[in-house]
Amino acid sequence: MNMPAHPVVIRAALSADGHLLSADPPLLTLQREAGSDLGAPLAVPQLAAIGRLALRLGVTVSRPVVAATMRGDIDMWVRARADDDGVILSIIDWQERQVAVVPPDAARRESDLAALAEGWIWQVDTQMRFEMVAEGSGGAQDALPAAPPAPGSRFSAYFELRPDAEGDMAMLRALAQRRAFRDQVAAMVAEPTQSVRLSGFPLFDVAGQLTGYRGAACATERLVFAPLDSAPAAALYPAEFGKRLDRSLRQPLGRIIANADTIGAQLEGPLREDYAGYARDIAVAGRHLMALVDDLADLQAIDRPDFAVIAEEVDLADLGRRAAGLLAVKALDRNIRVIAPDGDAAVLATGEFRRVLQILVNLIGNAVRYSPDGTEVRIVTERDHGEARIMVIDQGPGVAVADRERIFEKFERLGRDDSGGSGLGLYISRRLARAMEGDIRIGGTPGEGARFILTLPAAI
Repeated sequence: MNMPAHPVVIRAALSADGHLLSADPPLLTLQREAGSDLGAPLAVPQLAAIGRLALRLGVTVSRPVVAATMRGDIDMWVRARADDDGVILSIIDWQERQVAVVPPDAARRESDLAALAEGWIWQVDTQMRFEMVAEGSGGAQDALPAAPPAPGSRFSAYFELRPDAEGDMAMLRALAQRRAFRDQVAAMVAEPTQSVRLSGFPLFDVAGQLTGYRGAACATERLVFAPLDSAPAAALYPAEFGKRLDRSLRQPLGRIIANADTIGAQLEGPLREDYAGYARDIAVAGRHLMALVDDLADLQAIDRPDFAVIAEEVDLADLGRRAAGLLAVKALDRNIRVIAPDGDAAVLATGEFRRVLQILVNLIGNAVRYSPDGTEVRIVTERDHGEARIMVIDQGPGVAVADRERIFEKFERLGRDDSGGSGLGLYISRRLARAMEGDIRIGGTPGEGARFILTLPAAI
């Protein structure tokens, strides 16, 4: 799926009291979809919160943001800089992800998902304690059970969630992501042979904070469940292990990073500088572990025999500009200049959009990591003999000729002892490139910088 064309940087200005003074078209459209406009308070809670934080601290704040719209989710990397008049927002990457298309007669906003299910209605707080139960509007099937849960009782004391055929629990995944869910099968704790189907959606206050979930419970046919503690042990295949590892680690790591950032920014008051430094070190380590989780998930996917990519037309120059924008903040911290292809440059190739972007982010990230401060990283595109190329050229130490194949092996870091990577990025990148009928090779003269060249079939 081709992404919408947006400027490399989307800008907006906020007043000191949080009103939107100016905005580039994509952000202005999002503001209006949220029921607001120029001159009114910024209606996207996550962006408004970053603006308030930057204004309070008087420093530049950078954060990833996900905004939900009726047409899908928007992933952004936002920088908020306080100035004398308010806050300047710069979104250096804007990526829209469409939601899955459902039949027209069932199309609903995600927040209305629970209304699609027949059954009686329940509501819980953030501690998963019942706040309310009520009959639905669908007749006998919506009637409350003979012994409904009492307000204040725990959700887990009434429902026992059951995994689907893949071992997934839709409700637990939705709770971790603060999203709606449907078709979660559960057994009644008091009557284990009675199966119910649960659907629900999150509730938020005006500040964008989660306050609980509201949903519906619909009785289904009676089923016989094997007791959980006597069920035969399931074979732990690599694919299932990868999924569980990803789900188990991502949420706690996200909390660790967020809390460490809060402590390091001294939002609750001043700290001794060494303690603030410890918090920043924890955040850096957490991000390193999160990147390792991402790499392991990718490794599990690409090493499967049935792994495949999408063949679509992509613009390597545009992807180079997007990847450069994603890494602009990291490069600025090292005073490294990333020179992206000109705005009017275009080199069309055949590949999968998100996989090519993933490769370029890895290559440019490596170039920034291993280049001396104050140098340049250039991104160059060209097309020749039915082949489209994009090159990432740095001014670092380069790669010795003898190591130019070895560097693509799993966990190979050429003896580096820094904590900057897992040794999987280049292995994954080359596997992805070859899956798209391309390749990655290394050029450049050792001691004068490295030249990583991604080649793909040129689009006809």
